[in-house]
Amino acid sequence: MRSVVMIPARYGSSRYPGKPLVPLLGKPMILWVAELSGRAVGAQNVYVATEDRRIADVAEAAGFQSVMTTDDALTGTDRLAQAADQIAADLYINVQGDEPLAEPADILKVRDAKLAHMDTIINGFSWVGDNEDPHNVNIPKVITNERDELVYMSRVALPGFKDAKCAPNRYKKQVCIYAFTQDELAAFRGFGRKSALEHAEDIEILRFLELGKTIRMVETQPGSLAVDVPEDVAKVETALRQGGQTLA
Repeated sequence: MRSVVMIPARYGSSRYPGKPLVPLLGKPMILWVAELSGRAVGAQNVYVATEDRRIADVAEAAGFQSVMTTDDALTGTDRLAQAADQIAADLYINVQGDEPLAEPADILKVRDAKLAHMDTIINGFSWVGDNEDPHNVNIPKVITNERDELVYMSRVALPGFKDAKCAPNRYKKQVCIYAFTQDELAAFRGFGRKSALEHAEDIEILRFLELGKTIRMVETQPGSLAVDVPEDVAKVETALRQGGQTLA
């Protein structure tokens, strides 16, 4: 079975325009993500899905492939669904273009979980770190049942506790590595709009709950940090340095 990584990368982000091309230690963020994805599945199986030629040119100049999509895709997963129509594969692994600290081993872990559970959506999670605020709305919190299936995901720090003394000292957070089949992506896009909960939380995976899909959450290594807003750049660059990452 052929597995490919597709990286949705939108230039026209409302919160951070041009985000995929922001330099991290001097290298565009999209290349950090493409390179770590290539270490997982091979550079020949990595595609950057974008609506903007500037992003595509950067990816292609570094030896990666690009897929052009429209500029009206509702979410990154809708963009992935468009790209999947152009690339033949059995599994499509979505690695968000703002996850430059994702681990190649976790990409493979998500892929392998999908191979073992082809009838479910796979998504990654880790634990909110000591240096992170669980009340930060830019960090989607993950609520699972005892089978590690997603019950809900929220910008609010959940689960809640009636007795404050019982409140957890750790929360789960989403790590934006997913695995889908083409049929699952087509159903997601075919919904035609953001679902009510998806719109309220601005968390796209909630649309799959409306479609009746089971979402299996797979624990990834700790330390994941995404670049959501410009203030995140310095934190991510520090983490890259601490991990021994430098420009080649």
